Amino acid sequence: METTCLLRAFCDAVEQRKGAAFADLFTDDGVYHDVFYGAFTGHAAIADMIHDVFYRTATDFRWDMHDPVSDGRMLYARYTFSYRSTLPEAGGARAMFEGVAIMTLRDGRIAEYHEVANTAPAFLDMHFVPERIAKIVAKQGAELKARPEMARHLAN
Repeated sequence: METTCLLRAFCDAVEQRKGAAFADLFTDDGVYHDVFYGAFTGHAAIADMIHDVFYRTATDFRWDMHDPVSDGRMLYARYTFSYRSTLPEAGGARAMFEGVAIMTLRDGRIAEYHEVANTAPAFLDMHFVPERIAKIVAKQGAELKARPEMARHLAN
């Protein structure tokens, strides 16, 4: 699938709550690493992530990809993303953030999806208390430090 078509299908499937269509963009053993919810492996888990996990506490998703770059094996795209939070403390606020999607491609489908996202604005949009934000950021920091490519950065 051509890059622009793949990215549009990706965003449309999330916005339209079409988990199966979203999962079909991935290889059978594909993995989606979500910045909030962790890893989902295989079509069934990825479809469930869209249909149930994403929509459990949010509605009215909007996802746009910008400036994609691909060599046929890797695909990078800056994105803007928002949703209407249904969490009680959010009061129906639209939570927004931006990030970069990093996709490993195989045979025209996504084998692995990672993202780097600036989620802090969304936490403020949803009226999270500072302690809750600190807990989330601490978890993200621990996950970053646990990655093999960070070993040199952690050495004295």
